Amino acid sequence: MNNTIGHNFLHKSLLRHTLIEHQSKISCSGVSGKALFQSQSSTQIKKSSIAIKFRGDRLNLRKTKLPMGTRHLVSVIPRAVLTTDTTSEQLAGKFCLDENIELQVDFSVPTPGSTIQVNFRVTNGSNSLLLHWGATYDTKGKWVLPSHRPDGTKVYKKKALRTPFVKSGSQFIVKIDVNDPAIQAIEFLIVDEAQNKWFKNNGENFSVKLPPKGKMIPNALVPEELVQIQAYLRWERNGKQMYTPEQEKEEYEAARTELMEEIARGASIEDLRTSLTNKTDESEIKEQQQTSLARGSDTKIVIPDELVQIQAYIRWEKAGKPNYTPDQQIREFEEARKELQVELNKGLSLDDIKKKIIKGEIQTKVSKQLKSKSYFCVERIQRKKRDLMQLLSRHMTEWTEEKVPLPIKKTELKAVEHFAKLKEEQDGGSVLNKKIYKIADKELLVLVTGPAGKTKVYFATDSKEPLILHWALSKKAGEWLAPPPGVLPLDSISLDQAVQTQFVNSSFVDPTYEVQTLELEIEEDSFVGMPFVLLSQGNWIKDNGSDFYIEFRVVSKQVQKDAGDGKGTAKALLDKIAELESEAQKSFMHRFKIAADLMDQATSAGKLGLAGILVWMRFMATRQLIWNKNYNVKPREISRAQDRLTDLLQNSYKTHPHYRELLRMIMSTVGRGGEGDVGQRIRDEILVIQRNNDCKGGMMEEWHQKLHNNTSPDDVIICQALIDYIKSDFDISVYWKTLNENGITKERLLSYDRAIHSEPNFRKDQKDGLLRDLRNYMRTLKAVHSGADLESAISNCLGYSSQSQGFMVGVQINPVKGLPSGFQELLQFVLEHVGDKNVEPLLEGLLETRQELQPLLVKSHDRLKDLLFLDIALDSTVRTAIERGYEELNDAGAEKIMCFISLVLENLVLSSDDNEDLIYCLKGWNHAMNMSKSRDGHWALYAKSVLDRTRLALASKAEEYHQVLQPSAEYLGSRLGVDQWAVDIFTEEIIRAGSAASLSSLLNRLDPVLRKTANLGSWQVISPVEAIGRVIVVGELLTVQNKSYGEPTILVAKTVKGEEEIPDGAVAVLTPDMPDVLSHVSVRARNGKICFATCFDPNILADLQANEGKLLHLKPTSADIVYSAAKEGELTDSISSKSKDDDSLPSVTLVRKQFGGRYAISSEEFTNEMVGAKSRNISYLNGKVPSWVQIPTSVALPFGVFEKVLSDGSNKEVPEKLRSLKRELGEGNFAVLTEIRKTILQLSAPSQLVQELKDKMKISGMPWPGDEGEQRWEQAWMAIKKVWASKWNERAYFSTRKVKLDHDYLCMAVLVQEIINADYAFVIHTTNPSSGDSSEIYAEVVRGLGETLVGAYPGRALSFICKKNDLNSPQVLGYPSKPIGLFIRRSIIFRSDSNGEDLEGYAGAGLYDSVPMDKEEKVVLDYSSDPLIIDGNFQQTILSGIALAGNAIEELYGSPQDIEGVVKDGKIYVVQTRPQM
Repeated sequence: MNNTIGHNFLHKSLLRHTLIEHQSKISCSGVSGKALFQSQSSTQIKKSSIAIKFRGDRLNLRKTKLPMGTRHLVSVIPRAVLTTDTTSEQLAGKFCLDENIELQVDFSVPTPGSTIQVNFRVTNGSNSLLLHWGATYDTKGKWVLPSHRPDGTKVYKKKALRTPFVKSGSQFIVKIDVNDPAIQAIEFLIVDEAQNKWFKNNGENFSVKLPPKGKMIPNALVPEELVQIQAYLRWERNGKQMYTPEQEKEEYEAARTELMEEIARGASIEDLRTSLTNKTDESEIKEQQQTSLARGSDTKIVIPDELVQIQAYIRWEKAGKPNYTPDQQIREFEEARKELQVELNKGLSLDDIKKKIIKGEIQTKVSKQLKSKSYFCVERIQRKKRDLMQLLSRHMTEWTEEKVPLPIKKTELKAVEHFAKLKEEQDGGSVLNKKIYKIADKELLVLVTGPAGKTKVYFATDSKEPLILHWALSKKAGEWLAPPPGVLPLDSISLDQAVQTQFVNSSFVDPTYEVQTLELEIEEDSFVGMPFVLLSQGNWIKDNGSDFYIEFRVVSKQVQKDAGDGKGTAKALLDKIAELESEAQKSFMHRFKIAADLMDQATSAGKLGLAGILVWMRFMATRQLIWNKNYNVKPREISRAQDRLTDLLQNSYKTHPHYRELLRMIMSTVGRGGEGDVGQRIRDEILVIQRNNDCKGGMMEEWHQKLHNNTSPDDVIICQALIDYIKSDFDISVYWKTLNENGITKERLLSYDRAIHSEPNFRKDQKDGLLRDLRNYMRTLKAVHSGADLESAISNCLGYSSQSQGFMVGVQINPVKGLPSGFQELLQFVLEHVGDKNVEPLLEGLLETRQELQPLLVKSHDRLKDLLFLDIALDSTVRTAIERGYEELNDAGAEKIMCFISLVLENLVLSSDDNEDLIYCLKGWNHAMNMSKSRDGHWALYAKSVLDRTRLALASKAEEYHQVLQPSAEYLGSRLGVDQWAVDIFTEEIIRAGSAASLSSLLNRLDPVLRKTANLGSWQVISPVEAIGRVIVVGELLTVQNKSYGEPTILVAKTVKGEEEIPDGAVAVLTPDMPDVLSHVSVRARNGKICFATCFDPNILADLQANEGKLLHLKPTSADIVYSAAKEGELTDSISSKSKDDDSLPSVTLVRKQFGGRYAISSEEFTNEMVGAKSRNISYLNGKVPSWVQIPTSVALPFGVFEKVLSDGSNKEVPEKLRSLKRELGEGNFAVLTEIRKTILQLSAPSQLVQELKDKMKISGMPWPGDEGEQRWEQAWMAIKKVWASKWNERAYFSTRKVKLDHDYLCMAVLVQEIINADYAFVIHTTNPSSGDSSEIYAEVVRGLGETLVGAYPGRALSFICKKNDLNSPQVLGYPSKPIGLFIRRSIIFRSDSNGEDLEGYAGAGLYDSVPMDKEEKVVLDYSSDPLIIDGNFQQTILSGIALAGNAIEELYGSPQDIEGVVKDGKIYVVQTRPQM
């Protein structure tokens, strides 16, 4: 009987227990899926033996003859058992629990006659697994709870037992001794207590039957041929009856048990063999074998199992190579057999079937699959362990190497743009149209919005001349219709078919944004637009001689904005491109030639120059520019020009490593090209296709003419459409579907210089030949036009030959030299699995290939271009695989999603310049996955911090792309007349095309899972204050911080950095951003009794934004915010109540401080008249706090020193200038604040100041900067002046105005301290600020200096709480996500210490600057190696020390304190404290 391993490649236990155990993600128990015994009629069966032996990976049954009878043995599934040790042990079963988690159950008898021991072994499990179990006495299955139980077992709800698994080596085990002879079986489930996850057996309990007492015998290897014979004899003794599959398995195991009992009684294997072979006749088995695989009748043809293997493999491959369960494997194998049986029933012979299904490499693939014993699962490559820091690229670049202006920052908007931004936010972003016109050197904005179904038209201009709008409305373009009376603004004058309305001045606090404005509201929707002209002092102003016209709906193509001045671009280059565009439109050859000629200018212009080339090529690739304009070019000429351009890009890649990311993007847009025959093959091979397949007319001839005239990337799509059409059995709708989905319409086909009018129309007999030739042709097209085609990129690197194959003769591509060992096998793996449904192994293969390729990409190589295009293709394939793999994640757990995130992030690291932050994010994810696998209780909390940091990294990358690319897209798009929508989304589409978009999507999937696991909820409430107000949505809190709202307002702000002021009238600020709980804006929110919270749930945030303009009532707790609609009456009551509260607040006044006669004083001399609370508090702590709390030495420049220096004779010009600037400031010109600060920096230091400060610092033991040279003193003096100048920073100035403080009375002392080069910095609030719980200390900790905590640095600090009655048990609330730490050399810091801080009713802390003498170094942080994160003991020591210091200082003052300090070498330093407000 010829029985191949294919019969058993469903049943991996066969090889697992006879050869080498195969570890696989889907390793499962093998239970026979085919019949062991089936009844058939016809010939009489005589007794004979069946001998087996193992040959490699196949199991062959030696052909012998069985006498035939009316019933016979149909098939046998052999099963061997290996001896493991002297203990009697039998395998009960193997089960897959979850992907790579496997359970094995076996029985053993430690000593003869002892109790049966049931062993449960879990591989790849965790220490949170429990065995949930009971025993059964009979088949009814009612559980009993044995009294003899393993240690640690607990009774669960009086219905079951729960026993924890214990780690033993690489496994987790439970051993149960069964001493009750009545127990027949153990039933159980596995519970992962940490994840509250149950593992079941296909929805049922697992059950293992115990062998009868005395049946457990010492294990021995019983040859399978003997088990087969014994099973046959039992079957014959029982009357050759029909068995169910379950009975077959029982009979087979019973046969094994009988033989093992004989061995236990002393028989040898040879004794058994002799006994059994005497009962059988080996010579008569052959006849039985010929029919042993038949089904139902011995007249059926036996289908060889090797064919069934191949058919099953083909089915599996077509299904996308999913991971099948054992049951699915069995079904798949039987379905394959059925399909082959159908073919036999049609009359095909076995030879016909072989020829049909054994094609190409399919038999080799099946053989390989069998060899690796990976049945119905995708093999995985073994990834090398690498140091991720080897991928580090720190190529941070300046914008250009030329003097090109920087892009305008978002906060530096022009006046009309600022007005537009405010109105867009006010109207919910419902912009219908927007244009900015140039009027001489001024601008005119026209903005059309559509809030709540209305049409609003806003006009704004920065012109100072009085303006009148002469306007009408239109129901069709070009007409002037008199507007309805209800539309006319106040004081409008109606004329014949027109209206005149005067512009009015806006009232902005900041004069920088002063504009003249006009607003119209049009309710009738029949009007489509508005014609107008302007009248200024009797002169008519028109749009280049014509009427202005604004449409009320966005049109498909419109250059909405003048090109402008090209700020933030390589303007000279872009102007040159625009000048040459008419020449470039002739053909791709012309465009690529021009681009090559401009490469020197582009690289000399730096990053913005290459950005300009990318924008231009991208506009081309997206069909925004004309590809061909009545110019006939040979494909080889296009290919040659393309090849020259990509050679130049390759050379720039070698010489300009800091521009590599941009150069890769350009190359992927341009395509590969090729010198000589590569381009010519496009022209020649279409002729071969037509000749070989007899299709010389119709659509193929039209396409041929188009290809000869001017080939383009459209030809790749046309070729794919033809292939899809032919594969669908000539369904023409499939042809059009492929074209249309890729942007090719019938109109586009007709627009070619050689138009394609006809549809394809082929004969059925042409199908195979056309498919073969078009697939080959596709490779040629992609080789020229596609920079990201994987197959052609691999072929170019590995080399290929197309000689004497009847298609193209003589093509030879040599392989790239110096490829890493095993690289070709990696590429082969990728190609074999590129279409797999289960994408994780493919992703690992792609990334391993990219990692192997990386060292070659940073070295000079004669085939660098081919290697780059290969890497680009691998990168692109990762992105498409991820998108295809989203379905895998629908029901996936956190670990699976984290695995995908780490793979995509690794891909992004490999493609990015300046990737240090991304690498540390990747290391963070690896650490999070390790924490999860080890069931660390904080894994989700830590993973959430890594997720937040990764989001920040993606936002930073998107912002960089926007700054580098968008100005060039807008300027060049305007110059070339590109569709406005294509310009607007240019950067967004670039980002979407990269790994960052896929990564962002995966983070969004994981975020709610982590928040739920870590019990974070949807909110972090920073200031829990109940509030009623009207919702207004804004982009950045910074843009409205100086605004004053006329009614209680709930601001929903997209961005809050941490240093902003909260505008007057705001009663709540809700944001998805993550300011620290102890940041300046958070402190000011609590001080001002303003509700402030971070919302983590995008759905809740979207709902809040949808409530814009409505009244809401917010009711916060310490961990949540409940909101509901409010009524106008509630708002009125709220205003009245707040007014009473405001009236009860004490008025805030300042007392002007005078110069006390000394320029510098020591800490012992700090008094209320000399210095502020900051200095006095630090002096008070000296000698009073525990000795282990360090207080830095301090001196100060007291109040009045600034005024004294200002009056010094050496500075006589400065006071005069300041008086002039202050007058302007008093008149409302706030722009002079910058000039005031600059003027103060011109002050010279009186010699007496220098001497006194030097003496005080040296007496106090502080280093004197001047000892290191005059330059060091000048650095110190500049820092002192910057502290004084910060009195006039915008934030502080407007804050004092709001509370009506007399700014002239504000005096600034300067606290001088030596900087401690901190390992960590912290801020403590000794009463939890979020909950108000005075029994609880709250603190935040950052790496390096504390400025990243209190300043506008993105990300969160580590946060923790500590109960005051248990200060040695800190509880971490959140891990850090700040990417940047600030570090500094040994230096001096000069801290602001004004008389306007820590006043009752007004918290001025943090408004003024503290300035170090030396510039801090920004360091990208790696938390995966930070002991505060990864070392539990170190973390507990440091956090407890911080809490103890805070508690000691609170006890010293007797009131809650706001404390700042640092940690250096494990020591705690406190640098300042103030009352917590």
